[in-house]
Amino acid sequence: MTQKVIIFDFDGTIADTVDALVSIANRLAVEFGYIQITPEQFTLLRNFSSREIIKYSGISLFKIPFLVKKVKAELKNKIQGLKPIPGMKESLLELKNHGYQLGIITSNSKDNVTAFLSINELDNLFEFIYSGVTIFGKTTIINNVLKQKQLKPQTVIYVGDETRDIEASKKANIKVVAVTWGFNSPEILAKQNPDFLIHQPSELLQVIQNC
Repeated sequence: MTQKVIIFDFDGTIADTVDALVSIANRLAVEFGYIQITPEQFTLLRNFSSREIIKYSGISLFKIPFLVKKVKAELKNKIQGLKPIPGMKESLLELKNHGYQLGIITSNSKDNVTAFLSINELDNLFEFIYSGVTIFGKTTIINNVLKQKQLKPQTVIYVGDETRDIEASKKANIKVVAVTWGFNSPEILAKQNPDFLIHQPSELLQVIQNC
């Protein structure tokens, strides 16, 4: 039987970057013309899809690629202090030891991801890292990875923390595991009907074995 390939989102799924990203976003709010995120608004935003967040923030769609570029550049200065989600390192090692191939698809920069993995001694676990900027989804990137790596959709599982991860995986005809420890709330993730919804990294191996 062909071994499964597990593709992970990075921010909020592997790396605990949500607080850092909110801090950076708030610092850039005036420059890019959107509202700052208060703790109360953050709770609200966790229940929004990507499209709803953009609409709520008031940012111009034309500015988003420039904002993403600047956020990634600023995050580079914080990489040294960022840590994996508690329990994630152990779960990744467990998956690797069971013979699964692991990869990453992210809208963060490959340099940031590579530096984070190296600092946290995770760099030998992943076979590939693909980076690409997408506003509403990752379907095109997922499809490109499947094509380049010659992977059959039925052998691939995506793990992510946002509604757009679920949407993209479904469009690419691959199974998706939604995780509740990242950006989007458990409630809105559940509404998107992922194949699995998990609350702890320790659940990863079991659900992937059941895929």
